[in-house]
Amino acid sequence: MKVKHSWSIKASSLSLNSVNVIRNIVENMVITPNPDKKMIPLSIGDPTTFKNLNPCKEIIDAMEKSLKSNNYNGYLPSTGTDEAKKAIANYCAMNGEEHISPQDIYLTSGCSSALDMAISLLAEPGQNILIPRPGFPLYQTLAKGLGIRTKFYNLIHDRNFEIDLNHLESQIDENTVAIVYCNPSNPCGSLFRKQHILDLLSIAEKYRLPIIADEIYEHMVFPGQEFISVGSLSYQVPILSCRGTTKRFLVPGYRLGWVIIQDRQDIFGPKIRLGLNNLCTRILGANSVVQGALPEILMNVPASFHAHTIDVISTNAELAYNRIKQMPGLKPIKPQASMYMMIEIELSNFPEIDSDLKFVEMLVSDQSVMALPGKCFDLDNFIRIVLTVAKPNLMEALNRMHEFCVKHYKGRKQVLKSIYDNYPKEAEDVKYKISKNQTNRRKSEQQKELISKYFDEMDL
Repeated sequence: MKVKHSWSIKASSLSLNSVNVIRNIVENMVITPNPDKKMIPLSIGDPTTFKNLNPCKEIIDAMEKSLKSNNYNGYLPSTGTDEAKKAIANYCAMNGEEHISPQDIYLTSGCSSALDMAISLLAEPGQNILIPRPGFPLYQTLAKGLGIRTKFYNLIHDRNFEIDLNHLESQIDENTVAIVYCNPSNPCGSLFRKQHILDLLSIAEKYRLPIIADEIYEHMVFPGQEFISVGSLSYQVPILSCRGTTKRFLVPGYRLGWVIIQDRQDIFGPKIRLGLNNLCTRILGANSVVQGALPEILMNVPASFHAHTIDVISTNAELAYNRIKQMPGLKPIKPQASMYMMIEIELSNFPEIDSDLKFVEMLVSDQSVMALPGKCFDLDNFIRIVLTVAKPNLMEALNRMHEFCVKHYKGRKQVLKSIYDNYPKEAEDVKYKISKNQTNRRKSEQQKELISKYFDEMDL
């Protein structure tokens, strides 16, 4: 080999193309919080951030027992222990998926690792997968790093972010190898009806496309709603279901997820299982201590624990929805599940603001409230907020958002109309006081002062 006279070390295409979309967007924004107001981040998709939602005693006890046993300090089988797989299969059966066996389950390092394996398993460089818009940007990150193309299919925001099935079908071409599907949804907080899932399966069957199902928010649905897994309805279409402990059990840091093969007609065949097995060997197995605790976690965590989590999130969702729909220039989409809410910005009513990025930058600068711009999810003119916030923090954030919208909204007439619509008695008092002014010249300033005082007194 010829001796080189200078260093020439290059980063791989995989490393350079594996770009975290959210981080890339946020890091390029001009974000300077108001120094007089404590920062309230409504942007972080970690349910433990605000310390009001924590794992229950049964989870901690199971982890302590696993650790103290000294049985889980070393390497375990790459695809997971038999005990952990059996526990997951039993857990699925209790939730109506009796057809899943332990042999169908592969343990991974969190649900993100499960998604990585599923995409890597089914797609080659140059081929494409279909992903939702708006959708979780990790799908793009994982695919692009591998040289796999992504094509978007639209979700319809004024129909609770249902899939635009016609648009999805139009995106399928000869290089499409899988449909990525997320239910319940991040970032939308939506939940698909049974018939809608069946309609999606019909398209998948028509074009012989497997589905990669991101179901990390399984069963995190609000009162009156029901989670239906796509695998439970699929008798012809093969499914790779990606799930884990992260969200429902409030332990994102434990990094335990799994891929479930749901393929009643054995369409995948032995090579897909071999490929998934091989991919598991790349990480030498998922977290061993958590695997040791998993059977007791899935068996012993009480229903009341999950019910409390849902109560906190759904109560916050109702509170946030009712408050935000009163804010001039914002239109919230009421969520049904997961832990997020999408909010449409009527940019035409904010003369100083030309994008969702600018809206978030100014909201942070004015009020020290951080949301994620819709651009992070390939949806312009929206923001996403999280609903796992402690109630006092959420109330404070909503008050600040209302103040921000009133300050930057284009017309006071519309603001006054909103006041009349929602607080008629108080609005009449303001109107009476304004009418008592002596001159028209003073009327405008007096009006501004009274409106400002009104909002302060109403704690808006």
